[in-house]
Amino acid sequence: MRETPSKVWEQVTRDDGDRPSLVERRRAALRVEIAREAVRLFTSQGVAATTGEQIAQAVGISARTVWRHFPNKESCVLPLLAVGLDFAVERLSHWPADASLLDFVAEMFRDGDLPSGTPAILDLIRMTSSDPALRAVWLQAHDEALPVLGRLLARRVGADPGDLRIAVHAATLNGALRAAAEEFARRYADDPRAASREMAACLDAALRAASEGLPY
Repeated sequence: MRETPSKVWEQVTRDDGDRPSLVERRRAALRVEIAREAVRLFTSQGVAATTGEQIAQAVGISARTVWRHFPNKESCVLPLLAVGLDFAVERLSHWPADASLLDFVAEMFRDGDLPSGTPAILDLIRMTSSDPALRAVWLQAHDEALPVLGRLLARRVGADPGDLRIAVHAATLNGALRAAAEEFARRYADDPRAASREMAACLDAALRAASEGLPY
């Protein structure tokens, strides 16, 4: 069974408002640690040369534990890919009713920091452009984010999450988030000074392109 990797998505979708249990939080923390070590090994020695056993050894757990959490070595990175989406969804949950999406996006990155572990996330996003298995995991992360974004937009306007317009808007926003993250990762591959303002510029450009509609 495939699991939604994001703690923020879980909080958005819970109806009872309860926080995840201590066991759930520890489990999520272990999954993120596995993801970080997997990315470190993939970056240093390549995806093909990395084994699940090496990932497990780097974390200090058994390979069996790794496979309890993930079906294959590439899927180990899913929690880390979800971090950026967590960040965006958490910020969007505070979107003021009187602000447009473009105005809010411009503000939300202006003074804030990027998610922790951003350099590793950017390394990973760059690898998704050349490794088909990692690309599939990246697309999976966005696929799992789609219904969460749909519910967020539906709540904002008091609509049914199943409404076609909401589904199209959520897919558009999801696509803009993915395109912006990929552009940011590509453009600032060798610039450790890149910060939230550069990410904001990429996201703003992606959202403006999406808001133009289809001029064909």
